[in-house]
Amino acid sequence: MSEKSIIPPAVMDSRPDLTGKNNRFTPLFIILAALCGLAFAGANLFSDVADAGQNVTSYVPFLLLGLALVIALGFEFVNGFHDTANAVATVIYTHSLTPGVAILWSGLCNFSGVMLSSGVVAFGIISLLPVDLILQASSGHGFAMIYALLFSAIIWNLGTWYLGLPSSSSHTLIGSIIGVGVANALDHGRSGLDGVNWDQALNVAYALLLSPVVGFVCAAGLLLLMKKVIRNRQLYVSPEGKRPPPPWIRGLLILTCTGVSFAHGSNDGQKGMGLIMLILVGTMPIVYALNRSVPPEQIPRVAALSQVTEQQLLNGQPAALSVPPRDVLIQFVSAGENTPQVLPALSMTLHNIATQIKQYGSMDRIPAQLVANTRNDMYLASESIKALKTHEIALPAETQNNLDAMKRELDNATRFIPLWVKVVVALALGLGTMVGWRRIVITVGERIGKNHLSYAQGASAELVAMVTIGAADGFGLPVSTTHVLSSGVAGTMAANRSGLQMATLRNLLIAWVLTLPVSILISALLYMLFIRL
Repeated sequence: MSEKSIIPPAVMDSRPDLTGKNNRFTPLFIILAALCGLAFAGANLFSDVADAGQNVTSYVPFLLLGLALVIALGFEFVNGFHDTANAVATVIYTHSLTPGVAILWSGLCNFSGVMLSSGVVAFGIISLLPVDLILQASSGHGFAMIYALLFSAIIWNLGTWYLGLPSSSSHTLIGSIIGVGVANALDHGRSGLDGVNWDQALNVAYALLLSPVVGFVCAAGLLLLMKKVIRNRQLYVSPEGKRPPPPWIRGLLILTCTGVSFAHGSNDGQKGMGLIMLILVGTMPIVYALNRSVPPEQIPRVAALSQVTEQQLLNGQPAALSVPPRDVLIQFVSAGENTPQVLPALSMTLHNIATQIKQYGSMDRIPAQLVANTRNDMYLASESIKALKTHEIALPAETQNNLDAMKRELDNATRFIPLWVKVVVALALGLGTMVGWRRIVITVGERIGKNHLSYAQGASAELVAMVTIGAADGFGLPVSTTHVLSSGVAGTMAANRSGLQMATLRNLLIAWVLTLPVSILISALLYMLFIRL
């Protein structure tokens, strides 16, 4: 079916000009900016290695790291042109901004969102992986994990973009992570269900499942409320010709586009940062496994807190274990096996951490051969403290307060993002907005409703998307910009009785249903292939 036959005549009359070619300097600018970003990343990598006091004896790790970084940034680039189109569709189709200005502005807002993000979502995504696989980040299985989930996410994102389907990059990445975890468990002779942190996966699943419902219902409700409060017929009918909306509604539309783009950068950009930190820890643990910026004067306080907490956990009992403490904690975190050995195992792990940091006095003085081990102890202790709360294990109030304080210190030492990582991810996401946006913009602007998007519909959908994504970012939960905004547009069409194009909604639903199983399958197969190479 041709494009014209599925686009209502009313839409064609006021359709924005999407056929114009980019300025001839745009591709050159994107290429130069990308090369500058890679050069910036490379310079910072070598600088960090030099600051760590390491002599470069082989460039093989740099080559492996460089390839992984390019792929990770490629995922963010694809994410940019795949998801950001949702943010600009409403301002383009209401003629609030021309396509060129809208795309450039959205790219800048995405860049700003990444740079000002908290990092909570980044490590929330990583927590989906089984803890034993994260502890193997510097092994061959760690590299296979990284490459499999990145290639899987990119393949599905490009496929749905080519078909013009607004599928979710968040959904895709999470499916890829689950696939790797399942494949890793099967490879080790365990049930595939043991390969995923299901507590964290359920939290993420609730956010992904509920966000489209929130988008649909809230956008529809907001539009109906606007009709009751603001009685201006011009806001609720399709634009006539290509005139821009009234100044105040135009300002609101631009504001919501700004908010959605910023929130998208803040939420989705963190996924790339989390993956890159996993890559850095796996390839260069001596440099990136521990936060070298932790002040040395903070170490004695952390060591003292660790010693007090370990004694409280033992409660005067001897720490006798029949298996290594790490094995006990891995089973507790990954499978929820709460045995009487959990608290002694955590106590012994905190003792080992205190001994290491107290002996060497600062993070950057810990010997190279011990860095990865110390980081693994810290990460596992932090996850174990979190699991104690999840399983509602009763502890004295003072002990629980010390554990909470200890977790904050452990996370500060292991969950950090260097500034240069934020910069290159922000650049990749921002540049991605300038490429390939037309396919998704047309779907959102023309193929969800039977009538042209009205000013009030665009403002309602964008406002709900902005608030929903911003709230999810505050709670550290990944949500889909695509799902929230597309469902918001559909909600406004239903509330306005504008009619819905069921074929498009069917395709969106199919993409939404297939994204998780397909990305799980692709990443699982790729992981099984890569660990054998």
